[in-house]
Amino acid sequence: MDTKSKVNAMTKAFIASSALFSLLNIACSFDVSILSFPISICYTAVLWFVYRSLFAKEKANFLNVFKYLLQYAPIVHMASYIIRRVGAWNVPFLLDVLCVLSWLCMFILNFVIMSFLKPKRLESVDKQWKIVSDNINEKIAKHTALKTCLWLLEWVDALFQSVFAVLLLNIFLVQLYVIPSESMVPEFLIGDRVIVFKLLNGPKFPMSKIGLPYMQGYKRGDIVVFRNPHYETTKISEMKTVLSNFVYMITLTHVNLNTDENGSPKADPLVKRVAGVSGEQLVMQDGVLYHRTKESDEFTAVADDATWAAWNLNEVPKRLHSGIQVFPLPQQIYDVMLEVEEERREMSMQEALAECIALSQRFTSLSGQTERIAENEVKSLYQKNELYALSLLAKPDSIERKLIATNGGVQWFEEFMTAWAKSDIGQNALNGEVVGGNPYDEANFRLNVLIKLAIGRSVVRCAELASAQVPYSEWNSDEYLISYNKLSEALSLYIRLLDSRNMPVFPKNNADGSANYIPENCYFMMGDNRFNSLDMRHSYEYTLTELTAYDEYSVLYESNMSPQYVSRDKMLGKASYRFWPLSRKGVPGHTGKIE
Repeated sequence: MDTKSKVNAMTKAFIASSALFSLLNIACSFDVSILSFPISICYTAVLWFVYRSLFAKEKANFLNVFKYLLQYAPIVHMASYIIRRVGAWNVPFLLDVLCVLSWLCMFILNFVIMSFLKPKRLESVDKQWKIVSDNINEKIAKHTALKTCLWLLEWVDALFQSVFAVLLLNIFLVQLYVIPSESMVPEFLIGDRVIVFKLLNGPKFPMSKIGLPYMQGYKRGDIVVFRNPHYETTKISEMKTVLSNFVYMITLTHVNLNTDENGSPKADPLVKRVAGVSGEQLVMQDGVLYHRTKESDEFTAVADDATWAAWNLNEVPKRLHSGIQVFPLPQQIYDVMLEVEEERREMSMQEALAECIALSQRFTSLSGQTERIAENEVKSLYQKNELYALSLLAKPDSIERKLIATNGGVQWFEEFMTAWAKSDIGQNALNGEVVGGNPYDEANFRLNVLIKLAIGRSVVRCAELASAQVPYSEWNSDEYLISYNKLSEALSLYIRLLDSRNMPVFPKNNADGSANYIPENCYFMMGDNRFNSLDMRHSYEYTLTELTAYDEYSVLYESNMSPQYVSRDKMLGKASYRFWPLSRKGVPGHTGKIE
């Protein structure tokens, strides 16, 4: 078989694959997916017409048109493939497989056919084609304007072809990723560039589950680039992501269509570190990550986490300081946080209860209230959302005035100060048992009591000053209030840091107290820069939340705590190599903490 016959046979196979692909993408729903078949089949029909003109009718002047149609066929059919999968009617798995196989057949045939149609090999295919092609090029060379236009078109064509090739590389082989935030400081700084290899991570065709098999797993400490699970994944959003990637590259990164409902660029994909793996249950307290498995009910510290977690950026190597834009906590604030944690841990629960009782009794004696109200009315004196910790800590004088002026105020204050000790859990805590059986619930229970002590001391002192008729203008200079306010300010600071510093048991236990664990092929991710990383611990919304579930008068704080794991199918691959800046090139791990 001569060369031309081979090209002819391959072209027929190409057109047959194109026609089959078109038929496989017929849509049954009346939405955007219905456009898939017309786009694909019309392109196939035009290609067939040009093929017939070139091979059957020997019209060599159709050669260039034929070449361009071949080159763009994979792009057009890929677009058709994506459009088809945006529709309401889901594509069966087998149909997806056939579509992908026919597309791959076209892609390979396109590559082989185009290699035969290169200028250097064209004469071996058909001498007449070579003569006509050379004559066309000579005529073009004599017309400057036409030559310029064609030159520009060739550049545009080269750009489109290059972008499509890079997109395929990004989907299936390798992607270059620019670090956009400081969530991974000190390992990565903003602007660092890393290579992410995808081949082993089971890359899939856009908007389908067809692709290469998974050939690698992940272990704790791996730095991974993954799709942000905070964003809802829909067919439209996935199509928008594919389109935005193409537009982003074709406009040389100047146009980003991958935005949220407010028009802001999405934080997608993300780069974080694997902190928890399948089969584990996690909890974090005072910056220490703990884990347990089915083999052991006891939470033990994850030693490796401390080697990369960065809580105090003031301690990272000085050589990195100039590249860090935000230091979340000054050293003084960090020290205050540690002092609060130490005071909470060292607090005696028996002594705390004795003081709470003494404060409530002292407040009763100062109030002058003798009439008592029904117990079911006491709790309603303060609505639940009024127990916001920061407000209570900041305005003890307002609390004192309201309670003194309100019938039943002293009863509410008594319940507020002592209700935590009246439950079974409270009694167990007084006997030295760990609340909730984990460090997070224990710490928050204690923190709630510590906050109540601070509020109670200040409220009672305000009542003493009011009873002694000390002018309100002199209250700010009272040495007792000054000392109480210092603790209140420290606690207010700590409350603001609470969700960045700690994490409840995750996955949370069942209603009967039995443990749940991270499912197979799922992982828990956190940024190294724990105070500046909105990661898989958090949601993007804040709600008023009880500090502890074991006190019906618990104070509230603003929380965005909503831990979630990331499934393997959202992971794009490991951050395998940092190639920029050259001064820190190399395989990332936890080198950012090494001098």
